[in-house]
Amino acid sequence: MAGIKDVAAEAGVSVATVSRVLNDHPSVSPEARARVVAAVAALGYRPNAVARSLRTDQTRTLGLVISDVLNPYFTALARAVEEEARALGYSVIIGNADERPELQDHHVRTLLDRRIDGLLMSPTDPGSGLIADAVRAGTPIVFVDRWVPGVEVPVVRADGRGAVADLVDHLLRLGHRRLAIIAGPAATTTGSERVDAFRAALRERGVALPDAYIGQGDFQAESGRRAAERFLALPEPPDAVFAADNLMALGALDAIRARGLSVPGDIALAAFDDIPWFVHTDPPITAIAQPTEELGRAAVRALAERIAGRVPPSLTLPARLVVRRSCGAPPPAAGHPYPQTVTRRSNP
Repeated sequence: MAGIKDVAAEAGVSVATVSRVLNDHPSVSPEARARVVAAVAALGYRPNAVARSLRTDQTRTLGLVISDVLNPYFTALARAVEEEARALGYSVIIGNADERPELQDHHVRTLLDRRIDGLLMSPTDPGSGLIADAVRAGTPIVFVDRWVPGVEVPVVRADGRGAVADLVDHLLRLGHRRLAIIAGPAATTTGSERVDAFRAALRERGVALPDAYIGQGDFQAESGRRAAERFLALPEPPDAVFAADNLMALGALDAIRARGLSVPGDIALAAFDDIPWFVHTDPPITAIAQPTEELGRAAVRALAERIAGRVPPSLTLPARLVVRRSCGAPPPAAGHPYPQTVTRRSNP
């Protein structure tokens, strides 16, 4: 395998000149730079990333800690992050917190020990204080989707309040009056924000939200199933259920079917976080869609700004309601078995 001395000999320059070209130093003449680039290509030389990081104090590596890699939303988010990072010349190391604060801290420690240039996080919990310690130590960090209140770093997220209000209007137009929600964990910003948005939208429209119609989940399917079972066992069960994420919605769907009930004939069902296969369920599920790819790419760009020493502003993008048939929408037109009516909202 060719080394840096071989490149220098091929190009007819010093090793120091090759090093300056590889590190994009401006002091190299265009002619010498061209000879080095040609020699690198001819020899197939690949710089040692570890050695380069020792010289430049950069590894060109980002860390990404996501809440649950099995959640299709976070899988899509991670893909967008990896693609944008690669376009900017970074590699990404991913840690899956599995919605467990102690595992989240483990991944943060491991990534910091590997001398990553910056860290993207969708925190599952404020954790032990390790995140705040890392910020105080100067680690470039950007939150994506979720954030930790009181930790002053840029946040890239979607605002679902308008889309939740659109969902409530949609349910009410279809005649549903007993509306329930399967909420995410209150310790997460998205968990508390979505139930607050649902409660506020109902209150503004004069609709009550009894405590019995608030189920507590953890953003995983089993908790959605348990919450739906409790709703269905009530003397007066709800006629519509809004699950605050996609996996809890699928768990709720399992519970409804286990009782021999139909969606939307017996009960309506909607979800936060649209996923591709919601169009393939029977019936297709109405959902609130976040701009997942845009969030992932914007978060990487914000982190690159932080690594460069700049302070980018936080960014909030609007979510939107995608209406399908799980709440009792009108029957589809001929030739279009799964129509989607998209209601777009600007930021409130």
